Amino acid sequence: MKKSIGIHMPVYPAPVLIIGNYDEKGKPNVMAAAWGGICCSVPPCITISLQKIRYSYNNIVDRKAFTVNIPSEKYVKESDYFGMVSGREHDKLSITNLTPMRGEKVDAPYIEEFPVSIECKLLQTIELGTHVMLVGKVVNTLADEECLTCDNYPDPEKVRPIIFTPKYRRYYALGADLGEAFHMGRFFMK
Repeated sequence: MKKSIGIHMPVYPAPVLIIGNYDEKGKPNVMAAAWGGICCSVPPCITISLQKIRYSYNNIVDRKAFTVNIPSEKYVKESDYFGMVSGREHDKLSITNLTPMRGEKVDAPYIEEFPVSIECKLLQTIELGTHVMLVGKVVNTLADEECLTCDNYPDPEKVRPIIFTPKYRRYYALGADLGEAFHMGRFFMK
């Protein structure tokens, strides 16, 4: 029997996304975001939700561009740090010895060491309450060759993304492969 537990959002897992942007002086900046993901297939779009007080917010809105970088497990400390301090006071990439690279299609940096980087042009902003949802149109995806499948798509078992549980503030690794999507359910289609 289920029990009403009030208003909660136990949507597991939340991705750990590192958002790349340039400040008004052109200095590369990054921030950690867990409120985000795919929001549209055609055109391909990703959403992230930020508070307006975040240093990255105006950087993204002013330049109309950002990158979504997917760190692998080995960068969990760096990723956590990116969510702990502001780029206003800290040069996060220098401190963590990570390499900002100029985006190929957008005016935003990506992180060379992270296995996947998605370049986005800001399409729209939607004010929701404490957060503003930023919708970015995907214009390019960069991926380490050793993480790609034979059809040039990032393999999650090779990318080894970090996942996050907001309530308990814990990071986790990706779990086991459970089976083929849109196939296993055929069992019930008799």
